Amino acid sequence: MLEKLKKDPVLCIAWLLALISAFFVRPDKNYIGYIDFRSLGILWGLMVIIQGLKENSVFEKIGQKLLLRSKKGWHLSAVLIFMCFFGSMLITNDVALITFVPFAIMMLKSCKREDLMIPVVVLQTIAANLGSMSTPVGNPQNLYLYGITGMSLTEFVGCMIPYTLAAAALLIISIMLLPAKNRDIEASSQLSVLKEFGSKVQIIIYLILFAIALLSVLRVIPWYVMAVIVFVIVLGMDYKILFRADYMLLLTFIGFFIFTGNMARIDMVKELLESLTSGREFMVAVIASQFVSNVPATLMLSGFTQNFKELLIGVNAGGLGTLIASMASLISFKLFSGEYKNRQGAYILFFTVANIIYLVIFILLHSLI
Repeated sequence: MLEKLKKDPVLCIAWLLALISAFFVRPDKNYIGYIDFRSLGILWGLMVIIQGLKENSVFEKIGQKLLLRSKKGWHLSAVLIFMCFFGSMLITNDVALITFVPFAIMMLKSCKREDLMIPVVVLQTIAANLGSMSTPVGNPQNLYLYGITGMSLTEFVGCMIPYTLAAAALLIISIMLLPAKNRDIEASSQLSVLKEFGSKVQIIIYLILFAIALLSVLRVIPWYVMAVIVFVIVLGMDYKILFRADYMLLLTFIGFFIFTGNMARIDMVKELLESLTSGREFMVAVIASQFVSNVPATLMLSGFTQNFKELLIGVNAGGLGTLIASMASLISFKLFSGEYKNRQGAYILFFTVANIIYLVIFILLHSLI
């Protein structure tokens, strides 16, 4: 447990802030009202379901089918990058990167195109962070804001669609700028040795559970009904999957809920934060995300503004920039570093430059919309 805490500084910060705030607002019955159980329950359910699908090699096999048609460097790169872009819309940016970055490293090595390794992995990371912004289930901050605002799916997608289309266009341009993009790739023997699909029965059950989870996101089914269904079925089918949800992330959410709830009860602090945030939600969210990452920024700022659309756009754009602006970006960096320890500096340089360019474009786009 201590080792896990050392590896998750955001969790430690969240609970340190919660503890400090408890000295100013003593624990009472109102604390339970701080916690958004709906968001936590749906997030837990989605984590479990997606882990079940991942365990059955669903995403790897989909990628395999797409890659069989790749003949040139840019074909391969486009498939690897857009698998993250579209995949993150449904399976979250974290899971998209955990699944497809190792896949990309394996394929680029096998095809002898390691010259594309850094740009492709960086663009996969950008693609996952930007693709995930387009749906309520794409990332934790979207799920949380979608839940507390009560906005409709049409309203949510309508708010984010201009930025999603812009992201897709920028990724296409980036792919066209890749080095030696038209060079033929060697046929990869790795495609034939990927795991086959797991249990077809389990896959069907997990897909049904995923549909139930989406209905709970859309407020058709109560979240607690969904959570009970997922727990009972997965417990009976493959209980080990229940232990693979990211419980540290859920605890991080609770820590920030307590901190922001307490801050909102201190009049002087609340007035100060509201005055700083009001009318500047987008830029405040972008800046805050660069230092604490966009999920904590969302939880901290949501209690001090009513302009949730600007906050939503800001925290999603804020995932661009520094390596910690989106915690999902650290997943790619760790996976890359595990294979190429001597190229970490080159990766960080390319990552930072590419992310700053994308972030500046998004800030300019926001000023025009």
